[in-house]
Amino acid sequence: MGVVIIDGSTVRDFVNDQNEFNKSINERFAALDLNSDGVLSKSEMRKAFESFRLIETHFGADVATPPEELAKIYDGIFESFDGDKNGTVDLEEFRSEMKKIMLAIADGLGSCPIQMVLEDDGGSFLKQAADLEASKVSSV
Repeated sequence: MGVVIIDGSTVRDFVNDQNEFNKSINERFAALDLNSDGVLSKSEMRKAFESFRLIETHFGADVATPPEELAKIYDGIFESFDGDKNGTVDLEEFRSEMKKIMLAIADGLGSCPIQMVLEDDGGSFLKQAADLEASKVSSV
């Protein structure tokens, strides 16, 4: 784990750096595409959602969410990613939705820097945003 300080501009700069953002999105998409067919199925995305455990924890404490409620939530998220409603999520749909999510995070963070503890595994888009900003600062 690593401690980073970020604000909305850190995240926005990451999204606006097309090379870095697309590289990160492509890597995440490939990791989620378990059968390497070039699209994400509902089950592939559900495995990813479950691994994030965003809904099953509340401030670090496990919460019991009924399975049928979890299914509705995950299905709703999948539907927002599946822009053409064909039952799969392709790379462009994934990239578009992740861009919206990251920009919403940037708006939420605003201009006040916050300190966050993030995994060092390279999988966190926020960590990648902080690393990109740090690389730009250190090269000056």
